Amino acid sequence: MRFVIQRVTESSVTVDNEVLGMIGKGLIVLIGVSREDTEETAEKMVKKLLNLRIFEDENGKTNLSLSDVKGALLLISQFTLYADLRRGNRPGFTDAGDPEDAERLYEYIVDLCRKSVPDVQKGRFGADMKVSLINDGPFTILLDSAVFDAPRRG
Repeated sequence: MRFVIQRVTESSVTVDNEVLGMIGKGLIVLIGVSREDTEETAEKMVKKLLNLRIFEDENGKTNLSLSDVKGALLLISQFTLYADLRRGNRPGFTDAGDPEDAERLYEYIVDLCRKSVPDVQKGRFGADMKVSLINDGPFTILLDSAVFDAPRRG
């Protein structure tokens, strides 16, 4: 599972000229699900996401979490996070999760987040979405379950 996490001052997602989700201060999370991912993987990733201290405190240090700043979440499914470009210039997506399984896990992630975060918005799985955001910082983090549990180097 891969999360691309961006700290934003505002963000929205639109499908067919209809705004599906809109947030102010918070995080937009692009979510890629692989064939190996499970609910256990989702739970670990959400726990890490919700506890990230990437918002600035009164001293300008990144010491605050999403809940500390009463931020919102915008969750967007994005299978292209599993693009394979090892051969040629056209991406392959064989590592991306089966659409039915991926959608189930995406909705599971949304539900997990809603248990802890009052304002959780989302896109539409499999839709052609238009995503708008103002990245705050910019601050962007890649959280990848493949390296999440790996031992640290050094």
